[in-house]
Amino acid sequence: MIYSQKDIQAALLDQAKQFDAYIKPMEATAFENMPGGKWSAGQHLDHLVRSIKPVNLALTLPGFILKYKFGTNNRAGRTYDELVQRYHEKLQAGGTASAEFVPPPIGVHLKDSTLSTFGKQYEKLGKKALTMSDSKLDTLLVPHPLLGKITLREILFFTILHTQVHLDILKKR
Repeated sequence: MIYSQKDIQAALLDQAKQFDAYIKPMEATAFENMPGGKWSAGQHLDHLVRSIKPVNLALTLPGFILKYKFGTNNRAGRTYDELVQRYHEKLQAGGTASAEFVPPPIGVHLKDSTLSTFGKQYEKLGKKALTMSDSKLDTLLVPHPLLGKITLREILFFTILHTQVHLDILKKR
């Protein structure tokens, strides 16, 4: 079960490593291919980068700013499994990526730089997860486009799940 800061960091880095290992050896045609008009592997990669950057930003902000902008948690925090269930419910209800997270076509010439950014962002997030207190992780809220306001721990859970979801999509092609 994923819960502690160390568990979260390990899961984040493991998911990033798995995604990187899957994308890195792809040839240009596989990286850019958009089967049936669906996102290419490059677009999935770019989408994950677009998704993690705001999470990293939120974790760099002082707690009082998050508290002022989004309030504090007034419910029991969700476990990883509960968050997974809630996310899948939202997807089944028709939830999709909002405009700012929809990637443009990504050419293979951007693969290495985007993978580098991807790795750096996950590493940064893993380090931040270790420095946050349990109190902050379970009290401070951030907005999520599908899930509404969720705790910092839950957004970290989401990032782990989100990476796995996109890797699974690519592997099923």
